[in-house]
Amino acid sequence: MSRRALTLLVAGFLVLSLGVMGAVMKVPYVVLSPGPTENTIGEVDKKPVITITGRQTYPTSGRLNLVTVAYQGGPSSQIDLLTALRGWLDPTVAVVPESTIFPETRSQQQVEEENTVEMANSQDYAKAAALTELKIPYGTAVSVVSTEKGKPADGRLRKGDEITAVGGKPVSDVEGISEAVKAVEPGREVTFAITRGQEKLDVTVPTVRGAGGKTVVGMVMQAKYKFPFDVEINVGDVGGPSAGLMFSLGILDKLTPGELTGGKDIAGTGTIDPSGAVGPIGGIAQKMVGARKAGATVFLTPADNCAEAMKAVPDGLRLVKATSLHEAVQALDALRTGKGQVPACSAG
Repeated sequence: MSRRALTLLVAGFLVLSLGVMGAVMKVPYVVLSPGPTENTIGEVDKKPVITITGRQTYPTSGRLNLVTVAYQGGPSSQIDLLTALRGWLDPTVAVVPESTIFPETRSQQQVEEENTVEMANSQDYAKAAALTELKIPYGTAVSVVSTEKGKPADGRLRKGDEITAVGGKPVSDVEGISEAVKAVEPGREVTFAITRGQEKLDVTVPTVRGAGGKTVVGMVMQAKYKFPFDVEINVGDVGGPSAGLMFSLGILDKLTPGELTGGKDIAGTGTIDPSGAVGPIGGIAQKMVGARKAGATVFLTPADNCAEAMKAVPDGLRLVKATSLHEAVQALDALRTGKGQVPACSAG
């Protein structure tokens, strides 16, 4: 055999070996790619995304798309090396350490369950924010969704318990309860006033030091709102809190005369709180790609994501900065009428 043929044979064997190794070698990374979009004033599986009963609604047009990020990998289904390499070469996806999405302190199932709870909270916050913007009054409460096995709340608090006060101080939202618990020195006890069925109780729970040194008791909570009419949101298998802004806009569009989009294809992202404040999200680059592929020309961007978004904005997509639901509504009004300023993202 000639030296050239031998060299080619050895090189081919090495390439084949590396290919096989890459296909079977699992790596602790997760690939993030553009996920599906859903029109919040449209339908999913022939059912409206937002259904309002008990209140007058109005026709809508155009699109108010929520955007998502799809992920591949995780502790129970790690990707192979070749998949990771393809991701690193693709500018529309991101390859991140597995621990970024699935912290070592929580299982993949726990993370997915938390995403489901965050989506439920996001929907309620979106309803509350829309009603706040419209100055429609509503009531609030917070209930326990679950407790973490082995943590202090396990066995003391139960699913469905409604928390009304912490340390003797009335509370009405998840953030208020979390902050009240964090204010307690780890190892000390905290007393929750709860309603369990028809019974009102004071339950004292020890605290422990959790991730990042924060005081925790080991429970998952969910806001419960008492709205004056029914708002049902149907988005299928989507988790996380980042669709809050777009849910709020969809609800507002249906509850008010006129068409918020002016027939335009609008997409956006951002968490929402009951006051209407818009918060930052992850995966902004992948979400913009998904929005543009779905036809959007305008992208509502949380102010804290603007600098990152400016570095990766696809051609043909206009970034509009949103710090609040009210500001987003004003921006859409300005886009539709051509009157007023539209807040733009900047790189700084």
